[in-house]
Amino acid sequence: MSEIVVTTRKWGNSIGVTLPMKTVLKEGIKPNEKVVITIQKAGSIKDLFGSMKTKRTTEEIMKEVKKGWD
Repeated sequence: MSEIVVTTRKWGNSIGVTLPMKTVLKEGIKPNEKVVITIQKAGSIKDLFGSMKTKRTTEEIMKEVKKGWD
């Protein structure tokens, strides 16, 4: 069983998804086979923005991230 994130696309009057080839090969999925898909809407990055609480400032975090890149 695999868990993947895919993007929906409009196909005529429907919405469809494309399975990545890596998953198709891993699971051995063939054309015209039935598969079970569990639907769960992924959260938006906008929902996460500002949700991380830290005692350090953004500037302190950025300085730490940049260490070793100079």
